[in-house]
Amino acid sequence: MPAPYAIRAAESADLNFLIDMLVEAVNWSPTGDSSREQVLSNPAFAHYVAGWPRPGDLGVVAVSGDGRPCGAAWLRRLPADDPGYGYVADDVPELTIGVRAQWRGRGVGRALLRELVRVAGESGIERISLSVERANHAARLYADEGFTVVERFEDADTMLYRVR
Repeated sequence: MPAPYAIRAAESADLNFLIDMLVEAVNWSPTGDSSREQVLSNPAFAHYVAGWPRPGDLGVVAVSGDGRPCGAAWLRRLPADDPGYGYVADDVPELTIGVRAQWRGRGVGRALLRELVRVAGESGIERISLSVERANHAARLYADEGFTVVERFEDADTMLYRVR
């Protein structure tokens, strides 16, 4: 049986949807209630989408059978002087992934992650990093897909994946 969604490359026209998925990622917890405006006004979050796409950005979008986007995953390099939560090195892009609530638990996140890793490898990217709070169910997904913890913080881990 085919998946009820397809995955395609992210485009510049997807900026608003990527922002929506960043908000989903920020609000992963049932107690998360940051608004779109709060996320975009916080430089620690906004730099994951500002000016999308910049040279070197890669992303994929899951689209449901009715043509509506239901999830996205993207990579962005952030420099040491403006690091992301999962910063490892300037040449290691950070992963952001978000899936609409009604699509969670249906394999969309895993499919997005696998496709983005595949595209990253074809683009010559050797490593991908991310930050995930330990209580987030996505932490298990990342570990299952081969990400390893490289740094621990109070409630979150920085994880790394070796593409090559």
